[in-house]
Amino acid sequence: MNDRERLERHAIYPKKSLGQNFLHDPNTLEKIVAVAELTPGSTVLEVGPGTGNLTRYLAQAAGRVIAVELDDRLVPLLQQEFAAQPHVEVLHGDILEIDLRALVGDAPYTVVANLPYYITSAILRRLLEQGPRPERMVLTVQREVAERLAAAPGDFSLLAVSVQFYGQPEIVAKLNPAAFWPRPDVESAVVRIDVYAVPPVEVPSEQAFFRVVRAGFSQKRKQLRNSLSSGLSLNKARADELLSQAGVDPSRRAETLTLEEWAALTRAVNTE
Repeated sequence: MNDRERLERHAIYPKKSLGQNFLHDPNTLEKIVAVAELTPGSTVLEVGPGTGNLTRYLAQAAGRVIAVELDDRLVPLLQQEFAAQPHVEVLHGDILEIDLRALVGDAPYTVVANLPYYITSAILRRLLEQGPRPERMVLTVQREVAERLAAAPGDFSLLAVSVQFYGQPEIVAKLNPAAFWPRPDVESAVVRIDVYAVPPVEVPSEQAFFRVVRAGFSQKRKQLRNSLSSGLSLNKARADELLSQAGVDPSRRAETLTLEEWAALTRAVNTE
């Protein structure tokens, strides 16, 4: 029985408002689990299990699967299907609201998810900024978002800097829309993010770093001297001075800076 038949049997139909596009291609599901490098001792947090297609593969590979589903229509179906597998916990909840530490404890865990496209950035921020952070994430996202996550300096965005501060992203697969039901209007990709135990650059604090980065990207098409002076309430002369201290040409734009240059700029600003 496919997803459509299974849901129609219960008079359930995908909600566009929840960004529901269920991944059903077996080859892709197998690849995702392989890329996650799970073992019988692994704990996996699955965000948005949907119809349980990926959950079935995760249950075969991991020792504990915590599946958090927002759609209360799907939760009873999932709980019924996995009732005989006590290592699979199906919970009704919003990943943006749920207490992750209460859910996974302090043990290492991996996130595997087919993320709703409209809320990808918010979920990434929740998982990486608030903790406890996973050691690895394998995420199906919109292809354009995947490319932004894995971008190099020159094509950086606030999202890319924010994610690469915490981990190393890599696009591991590009997916045809036919791998989903309903078929989305955009192409998708699978991204693996290996999360650092410690950020790769030295900064006074994460809060200080992101304050500077957000200021730098606040007027992306402008030179850094302009965006920083506006975003940090500095006069342009002082912005030029701080950029020079960090070894950054004030005429450059935010998307060209490396992580180390953002860190150096944060250290310079933090002496204010």
